[in-house]
Amino acid sequence: MTYEGAFRPHRVAVLALDGLLPFELGIPHRIFGRPRDARRRRLYEVVTCSVRPPGRVETDADFTLHVPHGPQVLATADTVIIPASYELGPVYEEGRLTDELAVALSHIRPGTRLASICTGAYVLAAAGYLDGRPATTHWADAERFQRMFPKVEVDANVLFIDDGDVLTSAGVAAGLDLCLHMVRRDFGTAVANDVARITVVPPHRDGGQAQYVQRPVPDPQLATTATARAWALGRLHEPIQLRDMAAQEAMSVRTFTRRFREEVGISPGQWLTQRRVERARQLLESTGLSMDQVARESGFGTAQSMRQHLQAALGVTPTAYRRTFRTNGGTELSGRTGRAGAGAGTPR
Repeated sequence: MTYEGAFRPHRVAVLALDGLLPFELGIPHRIFGRPRDARRRRLYEVVTCSVRPPGRVETDADFTLHVPHGPQVLATADTVIIPASYELGPVYEEGRLTDELAVALSHIRPGTRLASICTGAYVLAAAGYLDGRPATTHWADAERFQRMFPKVEVDANVLFIDDGDVLTSAGVAAGLDLCLHMVRRDFGTAVANDVARITVVPPHRDGGQAQYVQRPVPDPQLATTATARAWALGRLHEPIQLRDMAAQEAMSVRTFTRRFREEVGISPGQWLTQRRVERARQLLESTGLSMDQVARESGFGTAQSMRQHLQAALGVTPTAYRRTFRTNGGTELSGRTGRAGAGAGTPR
């Protein structure tokens, strides 16, 4: 993200609706409030607004909030984030915006990046922003959400979805994953990792919502796949077969694959591709290795294979990614990033 002329931080406007969850409201302020440039200037400015003039907003807790901005501030935002609310009324019940909410959203400029946390996706869908797009929301609401908005391509198995200028996340804490992803997309892995470290959260969580759907609690004496994952992370640069990972847990391939999906939420192949993409990103940002060397070190083997995987995962080529985050230190990526947790690669 490059600023021409006078320095101007990327402005994030968080729309606070009555019945909001204070935890979700705080996520954007925590994550976007941390990043700084080399001169210690904030890379983001976060402001909170209401659909009404400045004043009181109800929460789902035993306290209210005073919100300092009205909806007009949405016209100044580079990114607008809509957290969940338990008082969406017609939006949740009928799939339509209230007049007040429709007027507020009309202030948003074309091209503004939009994001929702949890059931905030209902607002984006009711406004038509998600028509024909992939999106997610809390797993417990996914079926209802799909019935109410049949034009939306709902994926309940992921923590968040990045569809370029519109992003949606799963329930509550997945807002952390979404906001860290946007920082990573805007300013690179190193900046996002610093924010994650100071916030004491993982910079990238494995898998998707499938991990959190209610299911019988497994027998604690049953083996897990943690050893295999640690083994694989230590040799990403080597060819890794599914049978090799299963052997680390003394399981059959079939049992290992099933257990891995239960624990992580995605297949071993998808997980391995995610880890290799992350490794390639780190090397592209922090080293001067050639593309062939980065491809070998991250386990893709060839520069062409790495290019295909990064293009699918990030929407940009390795060369463009390095130029963005190693030379300029943060120009916003363009294009479609796609579903978190999705990816090609072997083993399957």
